[in-house]
Amino acid sequence: MSQQGPQGLVDRMEHHQVAIYLAALAAGGLLGWAAPGLGPGLEHSINPVLGALLFVTFLQVPAAELVRSLRDGRFLSAAVLVNFVAVPLVVAAMFTFLPDDQAVRLGVLLVLLCPCVDYVIVFSGLAGGSSRRLLAATPFLLVAQMLLLPGFLYLFMGSELADIVEVGPFVEAFVVLIVIPLAFAWALQAWAGRRPAGQKVSDGATTTMVPLMAATLLVVVASQVPKLGDNLTDVAAVVPFYAAFLVVMAFAGKAVARLFRLDASAGRAIVFTGATRNSLVVLPLALALPDDLAITPVVVVTQTLVEVLGMVVYVRLVPRLMPGRERPANEPVAP
Repeated sequence: MSQQGPQGLVDRMEHHQVAIYLAALAAGGLLGWAAPGLGPGLEHSINPVLGALLFVTFLQVPAAELVRSLRDGRFLSAAVLVNFVAVPLVVAAMFTFLPDDQAVRLGVLLVLLCPCVDYVIVFSGLAGGSSRRLLAATPFLLVAQMLLLPGFLYLFMGSELADIVEVGPFVEAFVVLIVIPLAFAWALQAWAGRRPAGQKVSDGATTTMVPLMAATLLVVVASQVPKLGDNLTDVAAVVPFYAAFLVVMAFAGKAVARLFRLDASAGRAIVFTGATRNSLVVLPLALALPDDLAITPVVVVTQTLVEVLGMVVYVRLVPRLMPGRERPANEPVAP
């Protein structure tokens, strides 16, 4: 196919995806500021666009590959250790220094305690990390964080959590954003394996990754900017903590990768999975909180803004932090 055709456009979007994501964040901020009345409507569109994004992400994880990922003991153990041991310890160290506001603290906990499952694959691949291994580990990390998150929140916030967080929205978000997209993705994979038409649909769906990610970022930011109001000072107070988290986790991830003697590609992937957080997937949980905690979703989205800028730096610095052979030729750069 000509490079001027659809495939050429897809290639160009993937090549410039970081710039596209930054532009989407900026456009979302401007839209939210210029047309705050659109906020509620945009908020209702978060789940559909995010579900579509996760469907496309899962579509690139063959069911058989997931089984093989569970046998990749060293990488999976490193991912578990960095995300569910190292990260909670780092969060615990900074927790007492956070602003003394329940809504702000809950937002920080929600976002920092859950590993990213979407654009981490993109940024890790751009830095020479193993996109294939991260893709295969994605469903496992999703299920693990949803099972562990309630316990982590209870450890940090105690029994008072029961008065402000309901189980229903968490279960609903898990079903709508994880179970259903994963089931549809694997159903399409099965169809693609049997019929050429299914393969065409699958191939077409995977080309939408960059536009869907950009749309998700734009919608999320535009829907939350109007909520800033008089809370700008409180939200700005968490920015240094998010930045510090990125710095600390770069070295924590490197230490975990060395502990498990991973090669450079797998080690870089561990650094990225430890540093990037699941703000987009936990946002619906934050949106389901009572009105007196309306600032919590804004605190979650603020982490996205800091993190995307931080990932631009990570892509440059992580290969220097963990030098080694570059990504194999058959390793996908990004989904």
